[in-house]
Amino acid sequence: MTTTEHEVLEVAADLVAAFGREDLPAYFSFFADDATFVFHTTAPVLDSVDAYRREWAEWERENGFRVLSCTSSEQRVQDLGGVVVFSHRVATRIATNAGEEDTRERETIVFQRQDDGRWLAVHEHLSVDPTGG
Repeated sequence: MTTTEHEVLEVAADLVAAFGREDLPAYFSFFADDATFVFHTTAPVLDSVDAYRREWAEWERENGFRVLSCTSSEQRVQDLGGVVVFSHRVATRIATNAGEEDTRERETIVFQRQDDGRWLAVHEHLSVDPTGG
């Protein structure tokens, strides 16, 4: 495994862990301010972290949305030189006003190395896992 692959897998693990414990300040810190987000649950493409934060707040307000846990499996890293595509399967337990449920999705996150050496996510795409997990 290359240094880049190792670094990105560590960052991705920390991102998933922050999401899974619903530590929103930590979670959103893994994204560039102008990152874009494509979610199968949201009609518009979210064109910034601020747009995603607003969407999240709406989920909480309208549905009582909370993340209870999240696990990642089948991680894959494609190093494109300064940009890395990370893909995996995610199993998430959420709670809403309707109760608790488990979701199974596939996710792709594009990371870009910043001038200071950090890897930040610049794009995230989430889709339903057709295998159900």
